[in-house]
Amino acid sequence: MEILKNYNLSKLNTFGVNVEAKFFVEVKTEKDLKELFKMEEFSARGGSASGGKNIPIMFLGGGSNVLFTKDFDGIVVLNKLKGMEVIGEDSENVYIRSMGGEYWNDLVMLAVNSGYWGIENLAFIPGTVGAAPIQNIGAYGLELKDVLFNVETFEIETGKMNKKKIFSKEECELGYRDSIFKNKFKNKYFISAVTLKLSKKPARHATHPDAGGEKKIYPALKDYLEKNKIEIKSPKDISDAVKLIRQSKLPDPKIIGNVGSFFKNVFIEREQLQALQINYPEIPYFDNNGMIKIPAAWLVEQCGWKGKKVGNVGIHEKQALILVNYGGATGAEIFELANKIIESVKEKFGMELVPEVNLI
Repeated sequence: MEILKNYNLSKLNTFGVNVEAKFFVEVKTEKDLKELFKMEEFSARGGSASGGKNIPIMFLGGGSNVLFTKDFDGIVVLNKLKGMEVIGEDSENVYIRSMGGEYWNDLVMLAVNSGYWGIENLAFIPGTVGAAPIQNIGAYGLELKDVLFNVETFEIETGKMNKKKIFSKEECELGYRDSIFKNKFKNKYFISAVTLKLSKKPARHATHPDAGGEKKIYPALKDYLEKNKIEIKSPKDISDAVKLIRQSKLPDPKIIGNVGSFFKNVFIEREQLQALQINYPEIPYFDNNGMIKIPAAWLVEQCGWKGKKVGNVGIHEKQALILVNYGGATGAEIFELANKIIESVKEKFGMELVPEVNLI
């Protein structure tokens, strides 16, 4: 394990922003992690009596959900823990444990190729397994919380690195693109592994988390399946469809720097929706257990941002939620554009967009 100084992170964030970390290290084993935080420079975080220097820390996975607005004056720890395996099963379910440094889509492919149901809707979401519970990733009507069993972590504090803490799904406090690791415990725990509970039967495939057990195909996915006359026989039928839908809408970050959806969708009360429908009768919405979800992409597009370019940054022509780096943009430029979009949406609709990405 080698700690590097003044390390360039441009290839480790999908926006391709040219920034540096004061310190950088790849963690490939849990032993590496324990040894790292025993070092004088990085131990006793918080300035304890043992002389810690309180160096800021950031855990990085695929770099697909972060915007660096400046150099990072601390240590960036890249999660490279590898390994996936089935650790238990019964007649209906299977439990798959994956180390946090594995790419999320590799885990999805392992599941669908084995005939296991539950994460096929989440195919081709970029990033690592360790980042998935932080964000409670979701797509096409399903979220990680629908299949999560537990999360294995190490607390980043002197004297506690030798003890693993396992969070149950309930303890993770998963919400819409949110979790306890994104708020209360931000940068306090290193996620080393995640265990999912998947199904051997096609129950709930391609469905919303629903009441009454009735299958309800997510609209965009349903339309694609019907248009292309695709019969669902296996979870791979769904994952293949999701892949093609995503590829048709989302730019490849290897070609154009982006992090996927930049903003969260907006939730409002039904009374607010009714007031908006007076001036915007065509406003799209989804009823989510009494709360009304408004697609952020529609709000951004109505404000005239879709396809617009401002210097080195812009909004993708096919998807209004995708902010892109056309080359050479700084994180500050991207952040400035995001703020202009937020201001325009608030002025026009009275709603405040919230970034889905982590701002550093």
